[in-house]
Amino acid sequence: MKYRLALFISIIFIVPFGYVVRFSQGLGLPWLQDLLGSVAYEIFWILLVAFLYPKAVPWKVAIAIFIATCGVEFLQLWQPPFLQAMRSTLVGRLVLGNTFIWSDFIAYFVGSLAGWLWLQGLIHLCRKSSPS
Repeated sequence: MKYRLALFISIIFIVPFGYVVRFSQGLGLPWLQDLLGSVAYEIFWILLVAFLYPKAVPWKVAIAIFIATCGVEFLQLWQPPFLQAMRSTLVGRLVLGNTFIWSDFIAYFVGSLAGWLWLQGLIHLCRKSSPS
């Protein structure tokens, strides 16, 4: 129960963080905003899957999300009308993206690693705070 609560709080934190980092003009470096936004995107999906399946093994979740998001990145090369219509909405653009960029794979790897470490940290904290 503590683990799920920690995951929920983490999700509540990472969503606005990712949104602010990606869309604010404060950093002034579009490549850094894109990188950090993609890392946050990856962490969000890892946290969400772990929240939905709390008994899942963290490294398996991280690898599955990495593979899935790489698949979504490749999907951006395909431009059928139904996907273009979905990408024209904010939610569609946030989930599906709209431009294939090779460097996104680096951000997905970093995000998956960070998400795995985040899950490991939450597990450690929840075990540490539980009475033995």
